[in-house]
Amino acid sequence: MVYLTKFVKDLTTNTKRPIGVTIIAILIIIGGIVLLIGGLTLIGLGAVVSISSTEFVQTSTNGTEVADLATLGWIPIIMGSVLLILGIAYLVVSYGLLKAKGWAWAITVIVTIIGLIIQIISAIVTGSITSSVVNGLASHIIGIIISGIIIFYMFRPNVKAYFKH
Repeated sequence: MVYLTKFVKDLTTNTKRPIGVTIIAILIIIGGIVLLIGGLTLIGLGAVVSISSTEFVQTSTNGTEVADLATLGWIPIIMGSVLLILGIAYLVVSYGLLKAKGWAWAITVIVTIIGLIIQIISAIVTGSITSSVVNGLASHIIGIIISGIIIFYMFRPNVKAYFKH
């Protein structure tokens, strides 16, 4: 009886992954790989700067120490570590999207909404700097449209049903 109930439920719900979810997951995988490469590059750069500049110290005209390049090497290492963590998070979310995990749907929606808000604010700031809101919007319009499409798509009934089965 349990197997029959499960079989009927599978017939009445859409358990096949929507193509849009696959496309979004692939784009997130690509983004994750780019973040991993960028993070590893920055970590390597920071390590090289830290190791190769241990002897070099810049001094100001009054003889005080201004900057130690070895210390500055930690900046790209920290930034690279953040990118590395984000890249791993992207890959985890893409796995969740492909495997119909509800948490992946929620993270995708939340991050896309945050990204949309940041893009709109950035367009307004760019518009105020260039004294033309049209120029600000034009420079961000593709990202705003893509974010809007993703948010709209993630709330489609068949997509939500995929993540609830």
